[in-house]
Amino acid sequence: MPRAIKGVLVECDASIRALIVRIDSERHDVVIQELDETHLLIDSTKVEFVKNELNRLLAKNTYNPLEEEELAAAN
Repeated sequence: MPRAIKGVLVECDASIRALIVRIDSERHDVVIQELDETHLLIDSTKVEFVKNELNRLLAKNTYNPLEEEELAAAN
């Protein structure tokens, strides 16, 4: 018997899609279906988790010159 899973359609660019697929590769419970290059169907209960993980990954990979100044001032 088929089982229905409630999902959320996510439209994003290829780089964000790659990050979401990477998050799913670690947990295997986020992405329900990869539709095309810009669309994913993700588990509706994982939306907030995906948002938080994306924010964490993007913040880690973003250059912030103010952090550099703070480090220089501390030394």
